[in-house]
Amino acid sequence: MKIATWNINGVKARLETTRTWLKETSPDVACLQEIKSIDENFPREAFEELGYHVETHGQKGFNGVAIFSKSPLEDVAARLPGDDEDEQARYLEATVSTETGAVRIACLYLPNGNPIDTPKFPYKLAWMKRLEARVQELLKDEMPLVVAGDYNVIPMPEDAKNPKAWTGDALFQPESRTALRRLVNLGMTDAVRATDPEPGTYTFWDYQAGAWPKNNGIRIDHLLLSPQAADRLSACGIDKETRGWEKPSDHVPVWIELNV
Repeated sequence: MKIATWNINGVKARLETTRTWLKETSPDVACLQEIKSIDENFPREAFEELGYHVETHGQKGFNGVAIFSKSPLEDVAARLPGDDEDEQARYLEATVSTETGAVRIACLYLPNGNPIDTPKFPYKLAWMKRLEARVQELLKDEMPLVVAGDYNVIPMPEDAKNPKAWTGDALFQPESRTALRRLVNLGMTDAVRATDPEPGTYTFWDYQAGAWPKNNGIRIDHLLLSPQAADRLSACGIDKETRGWEKPSDHVPVWIELNV
């Protein structure tokens, strides 16, 4: 099973780009972030005609997540538990079954948190604490679990071309990085680092200051795997070339293959 994650930065702006990528790479499951569309206006037919079942949790103009799957999506649940007053569309879960098993997949768009001297940063940290609690709960089922998405966290200095440039940013604050480590320490595996330990591996290049041609990138899009999923990991990759396409997202797809 090939599972991919990609912050597309707007389905309206990236509709044909996303369709082209799906046709070229054919993931079994695609987790998308920043769809920037309410559910009723999401162009689901454009993806259903490619053979995908489509579930979305959207919000007008901002945020929004989606899961596409070639197999039916079961037990779909939107919103991250823990705060009934949180109306931001950032989280979606579903189960995908195969002839030999099933995988629980969570698609997330974690809050950016900037500027750090505003309520946005405490919201980010509180959201991460809720995510940790949810992953703890899901791990009890012992079903292979993949938590995929744009985490908006740079885990280590080697995950940035120029780490000093990010010292004042919410993505690289000690509190953000510690919260991500707590999540990993529950027993989760960072799929990219498990397969490619070398520095210089990035998933995001800003639109400004020539970041892409200079390869001035950061790694903030992650697939975290439960022990049951990590045992089945057979491959992992980054579709870096999409950043050079016409009208690209500032993120690129990251994918894994599981033997399920």
